[in-house]
Amino acid sequence: MSRNMTQWASALMAKRERSAIPILTHPGIEMCGRNVQEAVTDGRVHYQAIRKLCDAYPSAAATAIMDLTVEAEAFGAEVAFAPDEVPNVTGVLVKSMDDVEELEVPDVSRGRIPQYLMADRLAAENILDRPTLAGCIGPYSLAGRLMGMTEIMTGIYTDPELVTLLLEKCTEFLLRYCQAIKATGVGGVIMAEPAAGLLSLEDCSAYSSVYVKRIVGQVQDDSFWVVLHNCGNTGHCTPAMVETGAKGLHFGNRADMAEALEACPADCLVMGNLDPVGCLKTATAGEVYRATSQLLEQTSGFANFVLSTGCDVPPQVPGENIAAFYRALREYNESRSVG
Repeated sequence: MSRNMTQWASALMAKRERSAIPILTHPGIEMCGRNVQEAVTDGRVHYQAIRKLCDAYPSAAATAIMDLTVEAEAFGAEVAFAPDEVPNVTGVLVKSMDDVEELEVPDVSRGRIPQYLMADRLAAENILDRPTLAGCIGPYSLAGRLMGMTEIMTGIYTDPELVTLLLEKCTEFLLRYCQAIKATGVGGVIMAEPAAGLLSLEDCSAYSSVYVKRIVGQVQDDSFWVVLHNCGNTGHCTPAMVETGAKGLHFGNRADMAEALEACPADCLVMGNLDPVGCLKTATAGEVYRATSQLLEQTSGFANFVLSTGCDVPPQVPGENIAAFYRALREYNESRSVG
């Protein structure tokens, strides 16, 4: 049974209390007694980690692993795995226009894509008290994985035709993938486009937002929302994020959250942006509590704000820090209900 995501979001915004959707899958893997490599290669383990977190914490939505290698691997890129580290693309797949012209747009049966779709489907079928947000990479970030980040940053000036053709192929694949994700029954997808934050506003619009908007236009509706994540954005790319039409926008810890909220439509869910490493992983529980409380106070005037992390929380985050995050949220909400 599909959920009306527009009604779900409207309900979140109508409440006096704040909701939280941290991108928080790795602690769930550890709670299951499994490792990262198992979770990113086995859809059942991935789902179990998502479910474990839903049982433990009151997130307003379940979230899948933010893995920025699975789509590049489907194209043929080499990926290195380690038991307790996120996967990493190694090497460069395309170097010339000939390489790009010969590059086959894969279908969604390639590589680990079926395992991720399995995790999405299991979450949609079994987690019924909240929507699940799947994950995928954005078109510019995917192109950078295939071409190399330095090469694509240079290429938009030295060989824009090559970059544009590569982006067309990446977008074609991501559209297929998002359609397959939607078919699993999840409520939406968090599209991670961090590399676009390295661009100027104009280039972010031309080499990322145009392509994201195309995908959004074909998959987003009342039953399926796209949440665009750009943790490279310091604030300069926010207008380009807005122009994609994504119903949710997710900001990294380099952005000023209040300024981001000012720049976003009031009917768009705006999420962020506690530092997942500098705060959640390496700070003390007291520091996490204070940072979370401060962020909630700074954003208290915006009904469309959803508390989140600035990016995917890494492995080995202390459990007491996650507890401090949720304690700050609970106490903030209690103070608002009294006030």
